[in-house]
Amino acid sequence: MGGITPLTTVDFPGLLAAVLFLQGCPWRCTYCHNPHLLPARAPAGIEWPVVLDFLRSRQGLLDGVVFSGGEPTLQAALSDAIGEARALGYRTALHTGGMYPDRLWPLMHGLNWIGLDIKGPWHRYDAITKRRGSGYKVLDSLQIVLSSGVAYECRTTWHPGLFTKDELYELADDLARAGVRHWVLQQCRVDGLASPEWEMPDISRLGKAFATFAVRPG
Repeated sequence: MGGITPLTTVDFPGLLAAVLFLQGCPWRCTYCHNPHLLPARAPAGIEWPVVLDFLRSRQGLLDGVVFSGGEPTLQAALSDAIGEARALGYRTALHTGGMYPDRLWPLMHGLNWIGLDIKGPWHRYDAITKRRGSGYKVLDSLQIVLSSGVAYECRTTWHPGLFTKDELYELADDLARAGVRHWVLQQCRVDGLASPEWEMPDISRLGKAFATFAVRPG
């Protein structure tokens, strides 16, 4: 456990929730919001029994628990942790980059909602994540999410320095063809500030194929 946000109204749609940040991520995206969570072997910021005590103290006050990161599916005990949160009466959500599809599938039955990061066009993934073959794994995870029946949101963090505006429009078309109906475009932020390279794309070209679409700050 890398840390905890005790209350959020935006990370689990429609619910009051706590966010649990799990340590470790194999990717090295340049715009990562939580670089302190990247090392998998860093000392725990908070022990799991302490988290459980916190969740017990918030029963009846919070609706849900979000497992985020880092990359939460990196942690072997994630399934057990989700089960313990559900046993306390919480709805559960997962934020993931989708780099471990084999680990994602067994988790789906214990989730009420999932946020899946789509870093960019599949051919751009290796450059964004600094890891070879990462896009293929996310494509597998996307199919798992779409076939699971679990409520979801796909989201993409973007500025033109990551990939071009035309590639962004192509990504929107690719996601729509894959069956994605809920997509969010996030404004890229670096060191807590909006990227100076950000440009507002043509929203009409991006959102037309989705049931829900939004542009939000990163």
